[in-house]
Amino acid sequence: MADFCKISFPGSDFVPITLECHQSLSEHLTIQNSPVLFGCRTGICGTCLVEVIGDISPLQRDEQETLETLAANHPHARLACQVDVTGNVEIRRI
Repeated sequence: MADFCKISFPGSDFVPITLECHQSLSEHLTIQNSPVLFGCRTGICGTCLVEVIGDISPLQRDEQETLETLAANHPHARLACQVDVTGNVEIRRI
């Protein structure tokens, strides 16, 4: 039996969605169900820069380098295209 994770978007009109844990956010978030926009989906452009509170995959080196440039003062900043959800999370656009 698969575990499911709830993705919520506080401060937006978007309703929470549920997906299986250990799934990529970029594969499941669309303009219809999420306030997060995506560009390159490779972790370079920063279009999907968000604040994430909750259980997610750890930072990889390439994403860390991009975040040092785009969001050095945001400890919860992540690139949504690089995140795998491992538990319930809240996502806000930065």
